[in-house]
Amino acid sequence: MTFEIVDRIRKELFITGSALYEIVLAVSERVNRKVQIIRLHWQASALLQRIDGIAMEAGRQLADYMIRPRLINEEPSVLAAIDAMLTRSTTQVHGLKQALLQIDARIRDLKLEAIHEDLIKIQQDLSVRSARIERVAVTRRAAAVGRSPRESPRSSSVHLVAVMRGAFLLAPSDDLVFQPDDIVVLIGLESELSSCVTWFTTQ
Repeated sequence: MTFEIVDRIRKELFITGSALYEIVLAVSERVNRKVQIIRLHWQASALLQRIDGIAMEAGRQLADYMIRPRLINEEPSVLAAIDAMLTRSTTQVHGLKQALLQIDARIRDLKLEAIHEDLIKIQQDLSVRSARIERVAVTRRAAAVGRSPRESPRSSSVHLVAVMRGAFLLAPSDDLVFQPDDIVVLIGLESELSSCVTWFTTQ
């Protein structure tokens, strides 16, 4: 009997230790991701400052060329110098903008990773309660086309969270009229969600 109790305690301690390790690992990953995002924002800020500095320097040199008195025979050389300066500045700014685009893409990827983790947790929380989030594309001949949210099938547990149309996020107000290719986000109990989904996908 004593050995069984000791063995049970050992197993529970192992499970608790494993869970604690996973929690610490998850927290450290989130902190590391946030640190990376902050560092990338600093890099982007530094690049923007360099771009501003190049633009200011180009403007200063251009003003110097314009106000400096010179002879007629100096015009071609001055124009060539201005052209070379502007070309050099443009090339530098272009390179810095390319670096900015890469940093922006990396920041987006890191934020998407964080959002993905949060969505998984939300889905797990809903699943425990026999609920889920559903993303539905409104088909061309669906019953929902040309109708408003107040005309949708009534359900005490299903809620219309958002409507995405092209690049816009629309509030699910009663004045909204559903159109083909709208993306509808629903949340509710699985048992009632399916009947609501068919309203957006079938006649």
